[in-house]
Amino acid sequence: MSKVIASAAIRGAHKIVTRVEKKYKEVLEAYGPDQEIGFPNTAYYLPVIYGILGIPVRTLGDCQTVLRRCRDILPPPVNEKAHLPFLAPALDAGMATLWAEEVEEAIRYLTDPDFYLRGEEVGDSTIWLGAADDVILRKRGVEFVDGTAPGFAAILGGAPSEDIAGRIAQELQLKNLYVFMAGANNDVRMSEQLIRAKVQIGWPTRLVSYGPDTSAVVFALGFATRVAMSFGGAEAGDYRKVLIYNKDRVFAFILALGFVSDEWYANAAGALNWGFPTIADTPIPEVLPTGICTYEHVVANVPHHEMVQKAIEVRGLKISVTEVPVPVAYGAAFEGERVRGADIYLESGGGRTQMVELSEMKAMNEVEDGMVEVFGPDIDDVEAGSRLPLGIHILIAGRQMQEDFLPILERQIHHLINYAQGLMHIGQRDIAWLRVSKQAVEKGFTLADLGRILHAMFHKDFGAIFDKVQIRIYTEEDTVKDLVEKAREIFRQRDERIAGMTDESEEVYYSCTLCQSFAPSHVCVVTPERTGLCGAYNWLDCKASYEINPTGPNQPIQKGEVLDEGRGQWGGVNDFVHTASRHKVKEVSAYSIMDNPMTSCGCFECIAAVLDKCNGIMTVDRDSMMDTPCGMRFTALAGQIGGGHVTPGFLGHSKHYITSRKFIRAEGGIRRLVWMPKVLKEALRDKINERAKEEGIDNFADLVADETVGTTQEEILPWLKDKGHPALDMDAIM
Repeated sequence: MSKVIASAAIRGAHKIVTRVEKKYKEVLEAYGPDQEIGFPNTAYYLPVIYGILGIPVRTLGDCQTVLRRCRDILPPPVNEKAHLPFLAPALDAGMATLWAEEVEEAIRYLTDPDFYLRGEEVGDSTIWLGAADDVILRKRGVEFVDGTAPGFAAILGGAPSEDIAGRIAQELQLKNLYVFMAGANNDVRMSEQLIRAKVQIGWPTRLVSYGPDTSAVVFALGFATRVAMSFGGAEAGDYRKVLIYNKDRVFAFILALGFVSDEWYANAAGALNWGFPTIADTPIPEVLPTGICTYEHVVANVPHHEMVQKAIEVRGLKISVTEVPVPVAYGAAFEGERVRGADIYLESGGGRTQMVELSEMKAMNEVEDGMVEVFGPDIDDVEAGSRLPLGIHILIAGRQMQEDFLPILERQIHHLINYAQGLMHIGQRDIAWLRVSKQAVEKGFTLADLGRILHAMFHKDFGAIFDKVQIRIYTEEDTVKDLVEKAREIFRQRDERIAGMTDESEEVYYSCTLCQSFAPSHVCVVTPERTGLCGAYNWLDCKASYEINPTGPNQPIQKGEVLDEGRGQWGGVNDFVHTASRHKVKEVSAYSIMDNPMTSCGCFECIAAVLDKCNGIMTVDRDSMMDTPCGMRFTALAGQIGGGHVTPGFLGHSKHYITSRKFIRAEGGIRRLVWMPKVLKEALRDKINERAKEEGIDNFADLVADETVGTTQEEILPWLKDKGHPALDMDAIM
């Protein structure tokens, strides 16, 4: 390794550790050793320290142990006459840097609790998002699992101009990468440059403004460390597994924009431990031999227009991007973009006008592939701020096409339209909502481009099951109304078809092992009455996925011999799970929370847990931040049951599964449900009541407690007794 780089990294580490020790001493005197400290809403404490050292930092007193470890591994400054292997001391210096910076950022959360925002969106008064909580980790982790986010770029400093900053950010977005930003170059910060360039930043657009200082880089390394623990099965303190997992599976790199200080060198050396190389735009010394990283460690003096491609090459990333013939940037990174108020050029649906999306299967001679027609006024025919009714009618033909695939294709419209920069799409079917921004229209976007997007992406993602796709777009009130009426009848027939399917009526179920890249022993078994626990895949979806990709994550499972009908155990399913879990799981019960419940990866929409005192169960969804009667919030529960574990008494599941006839049937089904968050309950109220009525219980949702009743078993039990909840009269659940 370059002696210059090693010397600078070690000097920088000494500066940072000394600075943090001074801050720590001041805070310790002010607050005392018992003062609680940490990052908000996470079960991983200070994640780099927890993942590498196995030390759960809970109080200021715990930090003392960490800072001692920093001093223990800090190498002495490099002697000009010494001839040493510089890589190992530099890596140690980098690790000490990150431990110290994590303590420093935790101190900031203590002394200035409003410095960082909570949540995913930037604010008007500050743009610094700070440490991602576990809700964000789980939510964004799905994108790393399914490949829509192949990796992340951690950017230090700022570009020479706002234009260059915008171009680098957009190129990274077009590659579907997350961008984590921290630090400054002569008081110039990438995040602030993007704001001035009117680029939307925040988690939804994958442009994450972690913090203004170099120390905020530790949030990116903390995110990567939690990925290894949450999805990769790494235990706290198993540093080898954490680091190797990141090198092999979390494809990240550092982009250094501007003068590389000793402190930057120290942080870059820290990132090398994770296998993350650094690409710089200045002529610093290079480290080209392979070793810790997959390829080169440090590559320097790269022109800005080549930086992204060079970083992808050095990191060994494999990125597949489909060119879509539209005048705006297109990629999954733009899915979270918002179009608000004064930025709206055209709006359709959302209660303002009617909007509907319908796909229909046609004969081969009835479809002209690639034809896009607009019936009625297009965007260039109306003024800014206009509203139009909108109907998107997709005609599909193919020798392998089936009616069952149509709802799956419609469900993709939401994502595919949202991938276009400057568009915002919400909902589906006849409750869709579209906004087109002025910026998109200025670049030449029209409604016909909606059809071009769908044509290109349907062929890319679903080309194995159809041959032709034609799109008709309607914007006249009468024609849209006619399409809505036609669509509603088709939707009704489809719902009856799916609702009528039962686990008993099908001999083939499907696996979903999409999340095994993060949870190696996890196998989701999807049946007609049990959706995937992420909520994104039902039985028909998996069937379609298998047709599209016969070697993919959704494989058919022959149900085989019925071993236990009540618990949902079958010989063929157990055999498949045992093999697919790499012999970690021998048997699973599809309908039980107590007896070998199915594994959980971490992408679940909800987590159910047994409440012994109430003789029932609770469930909580990932959007809920509150305490729950089982004594843990969603994030703590997720940390306990995720990673492919089988955890009796706990169950990851989808929202839809709550109202399935097979929901924990072995323990008595929906009658066991005694508590859930109010927002979730109200969203499912009608379906909950309909399902319970089949059990002879009227208005069951009114018998289920929520946080307005209490968040402990002691608080909700008297209320349940007063309501006469049926769970209290059932056999003991444990």
